Amino acid sequence: MSPTTAPPRPVRIRARSAAQAAPTSLPVRSPGGDPDADTRVREDRGVAEAAGPWDDTVVVVRVYNEGLVVRGVIAELIAAGLKVIAVDDASTDNSAEEIDAAGAFRVTHPINLGAGGALQTGYEAALRFTDARYIACFDADGQHQLSDLLGMVEKIRTGYDVVMGSRFLDDQTQMSPFRRLILRSATKVMNRRAGTKLTDAHNGLRLITRDVAASIRLSHTGMAYASELEEDLTRPGRRVVEHPVHILYTDYSRAKGQPLLNSVNILADTLAHRISEGRRRS
Repeated sequence: MSPTTAPPRPVRIRARSAAQAAPTSLPVRSPGGDPDADTRVREDRGVAEAAGPWDDTVVVVRVYNEGLVVRGVIAELIAAGLKVIAVDDASTDNSAEEIDAAGAFRVTHPINLGAGGALQTGYEAALRFTDARYIACFDADGQHQLSDLLGMVEKIRTGYDVVMGSRFLDDQTQMSPFRRLILRSATKVMNRRAGTKLTDAHNGLRLITRDVAASIRLSHTGMAYASELEEDLTRPGRRVVEHPVHILYTDYSRAKGQPLLNSVNILADTLAHRISEGRRRS
């Protein structure tokens, strides 16, 4: 088994929110696991209905030890009229309390499942607990911009299945030449098998339709999950478009995320994913 592949074991997940009500249990698929596995989500309330022009969209925010900034990120999304589902991926800080204070619907992992596992849980929760037509993925560390997301919602409403954020369609995002080279190299590797060629294959700001989300089954938890996801989102027949976005690399995100090392990891995991998929198909 590849070290980036999630083990097919049942995981018990609890969903909580700031408001409390009588709980009901609903099944949610564990990333990479059997759909009939004993995996449950406990719903303490439904996701609050948003008012305004963005009530057709729910935003999945993956959270791991982002207690310093996550409340502000979520509060801005909710203030704009967006539904928010926050997946607390077994944080050890006060992230859960900050999520609840911001007013998002929280799903909590008892163990850390990584970025791919948290995203799979977020998609499953969005499908089960909302009737949103569109599902977005938005970072918890303040790097993504609300204005970019709203522009992507307007674009997907014109008939697209997938809208991908891209840092390389304009000059707003500032990054080092080496980081730019690594990310472009990873994109070229991914594009060899993609139905739609992208300029930025590993941008976390994505927006997809409900039907597309229902087809996603992520099995990787490391950076390779992004290659697995992009390969699915860009397969032939999907109406895909990119949208220029501005990624704000703050002192906080740089210190926490080690963005240069992450870029190298993205390229390495992308290559490993391609090699493992090639052997599986041969």
